[in-house]
Amino acid sequence: MNYLGFNPNSLTETVRNLNQLLADYQVYYQNLRNFHWNVEGENFFDLHAQFEALYTDARIKIDEIAERILTLRSRPVSTLTDYLETSNVEEARQITNDRKMVMTILDNHKVLISCMRDVISAADKAGDEGTIDMVGGFLSELEKKSWMLDAWASRKTEMAMA
Repeated sequence: MNYLGFNPNSLTETVRNLNQLLADYQVYYQNLRNFHWNVEGENFFDLHAQFEALYTDARIKIDEIAERILTLRSRPVSTLTDYLETSNVEEARQITNDRKMVMTILDNHKVLISCMRDVISAADKAGDEGTIDMVGGFLSELEKKSWMLDAWASRKTEMAMA
């Protein structure tokens, strides 16, 4: 049943971009878990909690993205192999330097933000307001989180130079 009223062919690019976003989010999520487990030093308590908040949010978004793909009558990518092969987010190795962790997260955000914009563009062409609304909200939230992390990293740079 075509309960959304879309021509299925009009959603191909949107679904492809949503699957890209899903793969990017999965690798980003694991990077956050890595950093949460391995952060050390004077900023441990702040960053440990911040990384947990970020990965908890990412976990929710991952489910929403996958469910949106299913709502559009397609299948989400769902294996670790597919995520690693597809993702534009680089898998982070073990890092213990807090500033490097935050800079890696900001790099991940840059990839996610770009992908979100691609999803919105494709969804706009298809007239898919539901996807635009969902991903637009994600984009706004991630931009704000990026600003906050960048402010923290800038403060750390200024302190190191002083």
